[in-house]
Amino acid sequence: MTAQTSSQSNSPQRKPPVAAHSASLHDPAAYAGYEDHPPRMGFFTDTSVCIGCKACEVACKEWNYVPEDGLNLLGMSYDNTGGLGASTWRHVAFIEQIKRPGDAVPGRPEGSGDSVLTESVLGEFSADGSRWLMSSNVCKHCTESACLDVCPTGALMRTEFGTVVVQSDICNGCGYCIPACPFGVIDRREEDGRAWKCTLCYDRIGDGLEPACAKACPTQSIQFGPVDELRERAQLRVAELHEAGEPGARLYLEDPDDGIGGGGAFFLLLDEPEVYGLPPDPVVTTRDLPRMWRHVAAAAGALLIGGLAASLRRDLRP
Repeated sequence: MTAQTSSQSNSPQRKPPVAAHSASLHDPAAYAGYEDHPPRMGFFTDTSVCIGCKACEVACKEWNYVPEDGLNLLGMSYDNTGGLGASTWRHVAFIEQIKRPGDAVPGRPEGSGDSVLTESVLGEFSADGSRWLMSSNVCKHCTESACLDVCPTGALMRTEFGTVVVQSDICNGCGYCIPACPFGVIDRREEDGRAWKCTLCYDRIGDGLEPACAKACPTQSIQFGPVDELRERAQLRVAELHEAGEPGARLYLEDPDDGIGGGGAFFLLLDEPEVYGLPPDPVVTTRDLPRMWRHVAAAAGALLIGGLAASLRRDLRP
């Protein structure tokens, strides 16, 4: 299979069913109306084996014809990408923790005995007391996707694999999806004003191939497959790391009962989410919209009734 042409590279053309069914939100494809669909597919990113090579970034750009995003030196990190954006669908973050003797150690509570840089915890750091965490970030393909909720044109769609993609030929550049995303993933390109983000290589997985980033990852930090299987694999990996003396290992966005219904892309982290620039307790931003509209309707009704009452009083005056 060859890569798509530039004009087609980011515009999946398969159309989802019109009618949504009353399926559980835990099965987003069924909820979107796909009666017979393949298993939900996604990413499990194990940051404990990420080496920061950025092969995933390059592979993503090569396959999807994503333009270069600026060859800039940030002046604050060896990472020159900075974050996800319209022209950065995969981003390998470098979390450079340069420590001095006596500094607090990440992941260690005060008073634990290992709350300062001592010989007992030097195994997690380099000889000079520094630690680098690396993590390949990507769109989370949320179970409850606020970007889908707010898109007025249907440019954002749920696929039969449970992923969320942007149909660039339908996007009108309104930008509603950008503030709706709790992770700051989606963005518009200045050149054309349209929104862009990771498609989880919809064209590749539809042909039985794994996404370009997972294919290129040399350490299997990025793993692709059915989400249920990935969750089981991730739990085993966390237990393995705990046994190996890495108590800070934890999963992020794997829980179907969290604020976004669980992510189609989830992560194994070695520290708190905030250290990686991720929100600790993300919530779908459209969660409170029904309640807000009820309040608006109640206020409008009260205003209307008050206006009618004032008008009637005026009409009844002698």
